[in-house]
Amino acid sequence: MGSWPNRLRLVALAVAALLTVGIGMPLRAQGIDVSKFQGTIDWRKVKASGKVKFVYIKATEGTSIQDPMYKRNIDSARAAGILVGSYHLYSKKTTAYQQFNNFKAVVKKDKQDLVPVLDIEERYNKDLYMARVDKLLELMEKEYGVKPLIYTSEKVYWDHFSGKKYKDYHIFIANYRRYPSTRFTLWQHSQTGRVKGISGDVDLNKFHKNHGIGEIKLPKKKK
Repeated sequence: MGSWPNRLRLVALAVAALLTVGIGMPLRAQGIDVSKFQGTIDWRKVKASGKVKFVYIKATEGTSIQDPMYKRNIDSARAAGILVGSYHLYSKKTTAYQQFNNFKAVVKKDKQDLVPVLDIEERYNKDLYMARVDKLLELMEKEYGVKPLIYTSEKVYWDHFSGKKYKDYHIFIANYRRYPSTRFTLWQHSQTGRVKGISGDVDLNKFHKNHGIGEIKLPKKKK
């Protein structure tokens, strides 16, 4: 079993290892993502909380769904001084062109600070139709001038996005139980965060220690 000092040393090493990968560390909300489910948000209070540097706001889903709170959220968040980006919830039921046209109609380039996000939920994993996903990523990149972030679960990442084909994409991983086993730029580490100005739960996101906000900012327009 080892001596008591040795056991203490092993415990200290184990704690240090956990801290190195991020488990056990105070989880600071560097960013959040929101949709109509957060209701009416007081973005000035969100900004004053000092916790939120950026927000991803749901814009569209599939071919025709447009989040009713999108315009209010993006205008008010920007006015409060928070960096904003927009996301599209992927649907396996409609074409890439139809989904892109829905997103483009809502998400105006001049109101974006951050690269767009393609949100791919795990429930579509069995029938993801990767040719459709690839085309949608391509269309978004062409319109906004930068590769979109790919948001998904670890399972979907390992099943579809872990190969060399996607090595140049930033990955946004959702895992609420432990530190991700995948590579990632952003980690959605909680569904039950609390931030002043938002009534109820909100998703919390933080960067990998080797990444930062500059990597997901849209390129500045040349004057």
